[in-house]
Amino acid sequence: MTADTMTADTMTADTHYATLDSPVGQLLLTADPSGVLTSLSVPGQKNGRTVQEGWHHDPDLFRAAGEQLTAYFAGELKEFSLELRGEGTTFREQVWAALDTVPYGATTTYGEIAARIGASRAAVRAVGGAIGANPLLILRPCHRVIGADGSLTGYAGGLERKTRLLALEGRPAVGQGWG
Repeated sequence: MTADTMTADTMTADTHYATLDSPVGQLLLTADPSGVLTSLSVPGQKNGRTVQEGWHHDPDLFRAAGEQLTAYFAGELKEFSLELRGEGTTFREQVWAALDTVPYGATTTYGEIAARIGASRAAVRAVGGAIGANPLLILRPCHRVIGADGSLTGYAGGLERKTRLLALEGRPAVGQGWG
């Protein structure tokens, strides 16, 4: 199943979940039965997940993710070491892999992501669509992608959250240069 067709309604009863309070709102984490993380959503997120009937509430399965996210929000962790699986098209998975290479405290542009995966300049919109479909907010750092002119651009979790995440990582406030 691709990210294009996978919705909260199509995730199966094999979906396990937990919630975690954070400085950017309550996080909803989902995983398969082995503990591989499949999504991290925030309240009000565009195309975010919501708990479905038949899902298994299993906080113990998410202990490592919770510890790492808590350390990240405390400014003590700069790189997650969790097993992630966001299912998508080959193109989306290439874009998401490129996101994984953007270091803590750094930003990149949609055009730079396109270049990293060997896509043409004309593919920047498609790159933006793939970034917007990222099912693993924060863990896969789509918040580190900004406009070519240095401006903050869309974020499925909302621009206020994007600003907070970038500030947490030591980026200057809006209007003080993002590049």
